[in-house]
This record gives sequence, C-alpha cells and structure tokens, in this order.
Amino acid sequence: MVPLVIAGLLAGCDRQTPADTQPQSSASASTSEAPAAPAEGAEAFNGTLDISSRGAALPDLTFTDPSGKKVRTLDLKGKPLLINLWATWCGPCVLEMPTLDALAAAKAGKLTVLTVSQDLDQAKAVDAFFKDRKLTHLAPWLDPDNALSQHYNTGVLPTTVLYDAAGKEVWRMIGSHDWAGPRTDAILADTLR
Repeated sequence: MVPLVIAGLLAGCDRQTPADTQPQSSASASTSEAPAAPAEGAEAFNGTLDISSRGAALPDLTFTDPSGKKVRTLDLKGKPLLINLWATWCGPCVLEMPTLDALAAAKAGKLTVLTVSQDLDQAKAVDAFFKDRKLTHLAPWLDPDNALSQHYNTGVLPTTVLYDAAGKEVWRMIGSHDWAGPRTDAILADTLR
C-alpha cells in the first residue's frame, strides 16, 4: 500500500508545495493543438485509474470562469461529465491539457469536459495559458477556494473524475493521462453508450 501511495504522489504534482517552487515543465513551451507525445524514454502519462469512489454523488460545489461567471456542479447533471483538476505550474497537467482539448472536440455533445484550475488568484494566467496553447474546446474554469481539490482529496494534480449522466462517479484518473490515446475510448465506453 505504501509503495502505491508514494507512486501516486510521484505521478503528479503535489498540492503541498507552493506554486513558486514547483518545477516548470518543458511541455509548457508547446503551443500546438495536437496532443503532446510522451517524452522519449520516459512514461510521461502515468495516471492510475481509481474506482474506490464509484457510485458517489456529484458534489454540490461552485466554481467560476475568469470573467466571474459561476456554475454549480449539480447544474451539469444530465449527460456524462469529466472534471479535470489542474494548475498552470503542474508539469503533468500542462502535458495532458492538449489531449483533454482533443477529447472535448471528439466527444462534443456526448461528454462535458471541464478543466478547473487550482491556481489561486491566477485568472489572468489561466486565461493566457488557454490562449497561448490554442485550447479551443475547453473553457478556463477556476476554483478560487480549491473546493473541488479539497472534496476529491487525492493530493495529486492532475486528478480527473468521470460522472455518468445521473451524476454518479464512475472513476478517477489520478495523475496524467493521454486523453486522445486508445485507452481513453475503452475507459469511457460504458458511460458514453
């Protein structure tokens, strides 16, 4: 169990280290719309699928976009929902963001993909991040109180949670994942029938 916990912490960015001491990813320089390829000789996408909270209800939390528009998670029930927690200073988060954009394009109308930044008071930075990388199928949502991060309590960014149309949790991906890769269709298949 302890090696699994340690591996999980190494898979992503921890929430305990202040943003100014987080290492910057070389992937942050990429502005391509195409999904980022794993670094040669390294397993760049190393998320772990977790089903231990399967069936849990969608939490009633509120988050915002950079303009201040608010949305409640419960207002999003009705079709499958993928909530991704990330931050601009998190290398694995930056790496997977283009693949989430590709997923949002590929599953438009079938799946809502929300990328909710855990950057504190960084609306301008998050908005600039989306514009610089031409992420056109996602919106730069913010969680200024880190309510979602506290609710999911994985201690790792990125963390992505899938809910079915009824608002029940299906699984969590803890760590980065290639959302444009072949494994994604398999893990979404039952929910997106």
